[in-house]
Amino acid sequence: MSISSALNNAVSGLTANARIAEVTSSNLANVLTDGYGRRSVDLSSIQAGNRGGGVQVDGITRFSDAGLLADRRLADASLQGQERSTNALNRLEQTLGGPEDPTRIGARVAAFENALISASSDPASEMRMTTAVNRLNDVTQTLQDNTRTIQSMRQEADAAIARDIDTLNSALEQVAAMNADITRLVGSGNDPSALIDARQNVVDQIAGIVPIREVPRDSGAIGLFTTSGTTLLDGRPAVFEFTPTPTITADMTFASSALSGISRDGLPLDTTTGVRGLDGGSLGASFAMRDQTLVDVQEALDGIAVDLVARFQDPANDPTLNPGDPGILTDQGGALDLTDTAGLAGRIAVNTTVDPSAGGDPALLRDGLNTTAPGPAGNSAQLNSWIAALDVPRSDLPGASTQTAAGRAANFTAQLGATRLTADEQLSFTAARWDTLREAELANSVDTDLELQMLLQIEQAYAANARVIQTAEFMLQRLTEI
Repeated sequence: MSISSALNNAVSGLTANARIAEVTSSNLANVLTDGYGRRSVDLSSIQAGNRGGGVQVDGITRFSDAGLLADRRLADASLQGQERSTNALNRLEQTLGGPEDPTRIGARVAAFENALISASSDPASEMRMTTAVNRLNDVTQTLQDNTRTIQSMRQEADAAIARDIDTLNSALEQVAAMNADITRLVGSGNDPSALIDARQNVVDQIAGIVPIREVPRDSGAIGLFTTSGTTLLDGRPAVFEFTPTPTITADMTFASSALSGISRDGLPLDTTTGVRGLDGGSLGASFAMRDQTLVDVQEALDGIAVDLVARFQDPANDPTLNPGDPGILTDQGGALDLTDTAGLAGRIAVNTTVDPSAGGDPALLRDGLNTTAPGPAGNSAQLNSWIAALDVPRSDLPGASTQTAAGRAANFTAQLGATRLTADEQLSFTAARWDTLREAELANSVDTDLELQMLLQIEQAYAANARVIQTAEFMLQRLTEI
């Protein structure tokens, strides 16, 4: 071997070791960087005729477990969807009241019944009658407040959908731009690993909104599809549209075309749910909350309102009423209309004829709502009739269960608590699964012990190649001295 060949080999070794040191130091520096993929330098020997010509750097390999990454991204979607649903249900239960909350609707109905019992024990007491009317006002106020809370949360879910769509469109544009940059880097022989790291973080952001699958394309580019097959990005990004609704009332639904669904490139995704093909993550959770969960809660609340209004406008419970007359509870002053019950809990009101705050006479609770003359002050028959009306199991809506007024209100609270508890359990399972997948993913990332061992090997190899250069220099000096 010639001295020049030895020098060339040593210089190529120094160059390769310097590149390995650069990559190893990058691995160590980014050990805590989210989305960073460990790199290694690919080397190969150079053959010059029948002689070794040193070593060359063929490229940089970025390590990533595609299968594990795909599973973790699906877990991302489930986790973010479950978190959004569970947080909303916890907030809803806290606002509407749990089983021990004195402000819950069941407690309000019980307080009204107790006030009626107190009034029936002394029907001549105007103060007790007024107290009963006040407790009935508490019932209607609680139903109205609960309705406002539910509709406000539906508006928040609608706004969350709009934010997710904006984020999704922006992220897809970023991935498309990074695809183009990565393709150019690969084509020019440069290392695209840093851009791939950045792209992975953006794709992870998308994965929390909708469950996705990543499909490799030519020259380092990728395509993105939902697990149901909806194309998000394949060459060019899809454009999704959604129109938020600033004010939502109980009668507004997607099925009635009062609320917006999602369109892709100007065409509706589907006409049934408005989100089909994109559900499974935070986006689908917001749709489910807006169009299903909160709608079901409102329907149950309206069922309580229907039950109470129907009990108190039934002529069997107040002989002074004629069929169709409003009772002591009304639909904004009118009688109950079983064909228009959506949002009744937000419209329910105490009849002004018995409400002293509206100029009414609370004594009508004792004498009958439409009485033409005051009855005996000591007659508690009508008050007892109201008490009995609350305790009679009945059902006024098709498919509704037959229950007492207190039982229906208690069942509402219990069902809400059960729904929240189920969501908590599902979230715990999803979070545990995500943690397991995330730990497995991190286990395949940078191993500091391995990288430090690599640095020791680099140091030794670098010193050895430097020693070859020193030896060649000494040999050349000897030749020049001859």
